Amino acid sequence: MDEMITLTHARENNLKDVSLEIPKHKISIFTGVSGSGKSSIVFDTIAQESGRQMNETYTGIVRTFLPKYKRPDIDDIHGISPVIIVDQKAMGGNVRSTLGTTTDINSLFRILFSRVAEPHLGDYANLYSFNDPQGMCETCEGLGRIITLNIDAAFDKTKSLNEGPFIYPGYKVDGMQWRTFAESGFFDNDKALQDYTDAEWHQFLYGEQTKVEITYKKSKLEVTYEGFVNHFIRTQVKTDKEQTKTSAKIMDEFSIAETCPTCGGARYNQAVLNSTIDGYSIYDLTNLELDELAQTLPKLTVPASAQGLIDGILTRVNSLISIGLGYMNLTRETSTLSGGESQRVKMIKNLSSSLTDMIYVFDEPSTGLHPKDVHRMNELLEQIRDIGNTVLVVEHDPDVIKIADYIVDVGPKAGVHGGEIMFTGSYDELLASDTLTGRSLKQALPFKPVPRKPEHFITTQPSELHNLKNVALSIPEQVLTVLTGVAGSGKSSLIKGVFLMEHPEAIYIDQKPIHTNSRSNPATYMDMMTAIRKLFATSNDVDNGFFSYNSKGACTECNGTGKLQLNLSYMDQNDVECPRCHGTRYEPEVLQYTYKDKNIVDVMDMSIEDALDYFEAKPLLKKLQQLVDVGLGYLSLGQSLSTLSGGESQRLKLAKELAGKDGIYVLDEPTTGLHMSDISLILDILNRLVDRGNTVIVIEHNLDVIRQADWMIDMGPAGGNAGGQIIYTGTPAAAVTDKQSVTGQYL
Repeated sequence: MDEMITLTHARENNLKDVSLEIPKHKISIFTGVSGSGKSSIVFDTIAQESGRQMNETYTGIVRTFLPKYKRPDIDDIHGISPVIIVDQKAMGGNVRSTLGTTTDINSLFRILFSRVAEPHLGDYANLYSFNDPQGMCETCEGLGRIITLNIDAAFDKTKSLNEGPFIYPGYKVDGMQWRTFAESGFFDNDKALQDYTDAEWHQFLYGEQTKVEITYKKSKLEVTYEGFVNHFIRTQVKTDKEQTKTSAKIMDEFSIAETCPTCGGARYNQAVLNSTIDGYSIYDLTNLELDELAQTLPKLTVPASAQGLIDGILTRVNSLISIGLGYMNLTRETSTLSGGESQRVKMIKNLSSSLTDMIYVFDEPSTGLHPKDVHRMNELLEQIRDIGNTVLVVEHDPDVIKIADYIVDVGPKAGVHGGEIMFTGSYDELLASDTLTGRSLKQALPFKPVPRKPEHFITTQPSELHNLKNVALSIPEQVLTVLTGVAGSGKSSLIKGVFLMEHPEAIYIDQKPIHTNSRSNPATYMDMMTAIRKLFATSNDVDNGFFSYNSKGACTECNGTGKLQLNLSYMDQNDVECPRCHGTRYEPEVLQYTYKDKNIVDVMDMSIEDALDYFEAKPLLKKLQQLVDVGLGYLSLGQSLSTLSGGESQRLKLAKELAGKDGIYVLDEPTTGLHMSDISLILDILNRLVDRGNTVIVIEHNLDVIRQADWMIDMGPAGGNAGGQIIYTGTPAAAVTDKQSVTGQYL
């Protein structure tokens, strides 16, 4: 049996004939600068080939429904097992998918309640499911909220019926719909809506269908009066008719999602909510924070036969707590989880799997974790290894790198300057090596010698949003402020839910990946292509469209994609290079037009560094310089954005966003995906922003960034209900000796 994963001459993306042996049943961590080729080895070669070979075990019919994997550019690969990728992609799911359903903890709760709860509803576990008609609330159908009329948007309450209070279309004064209300006899037509009694307002909004007589166009008509909200829900929300553009516009302007009035957001029907264990309904327990749930479960009075279910729930709950998610509850919708939270939930799911001898691939599992919680995540990686699996991790966090059994350092730099194996071996050997990673691990950034002194502050109103404890945030102006704290301590609530609501003019840069497609590249993303096309068009006295592969210049054979899809019977679909344009995407005659002795393809193949010397137009030079400033000068102007690593995408996003107008900048973990040596680049950019007179706020866990800030605000002391407080404000250096600051202990 192979005890090594063996790669021979791997050339995928920027890899330069890489040959490598990776030990199985160990934790192997891949380090190196962003874009050096780590993901090309782990994801695009090992995981890709594993998926391709797994697919080949299925019939052709089945393969049409499976993800498509191409053969990676490699001579030979041996010793691979099935690969399970645990990445940072949001778990997604619809509104029916919660933390409890995705971890199968809800399934155990349903069985527990079907056996133990009183009054007993039956032995059918799905009676306690909000996704089953027998368990769900009939009003919201198990969603916990309903789509209803936005009353404030639909009416001007200062007006009476005779004055025309309806903003909602179709209810003009004297119209038939208006008369249904005005001549119903239920209302004083000269009384403003805001002066209605509760009974009148209820009749206006929720009155039941009633036959009334109106006069319309000199004719007596019998029509049906119906409360406005009821009519809206019947005709716009609960309708089988296909939605038209008009109805879509009405829904967009006049609908609102609000908590279900029947179940109060619990999702279950009343019979389920009345069925309890020690006074707790299934909703009561799943809505507890996990930390509190773990303390409550052992105290429940259940027969010995059900104790195994309690133990099973506790095991999974404690696993979630151990990975730093104790501040969550099981009712949390998976679509609201961040990338880091999603990855940690996936880790727990895989830890409870019965599969062994698999290859688990993790993409920066430390993302979003406070230094206090990293050791817990390390323990999970070790547990996954210890049950007989191979663990491959792409990571930049020094605290994670330390636990590696084997380290592969890729470099020396990024893109065309990378793709080589710089080092393989243990952590101690890496520290002794002269590689960029080895040197960076030994060189933590110091505290800023002379931090900027705050003079004026921006202060928010006190808030109790989510877990905040009547907290008001004071941000010093024109300094670099870092907001720190353990996961779930209230950082996002305070910034997104309070500060940004009060200061909508602030520029907010989050961790969301940039939107890419096969036609997007750095030049299109930075809005440079129009200027480049204009230079070519002016020099050659032709139309701008000739220099766009999305317009007149597109190759007529492949429509500007550079490749053709080869569909043959009994074979998987393959992409082949277009024989007309040879992958350039342009019509051959377009390439005869030049600017400064280069055609459009030559220019798009040019590196950003070379383009800085080639172009003369100031707007282009400014944008090219922004890309060089974030360390992306090695990329080519036409490189597809889909080929960029996570760190490269993050820096590309920063290059564009940080060139905006002056004011307040808020950045959410800008170091995500970045190598230790790239941190100084980001700090230089942030400091230049402050030097221009901007106020910069960074939500961050990276200790180097925290030490280099002017001002620090630490939240805690823990997550969830145990957090929501500002426990320290001041310089990062002073936090070291402050007993209240959790982050200060790690600086």
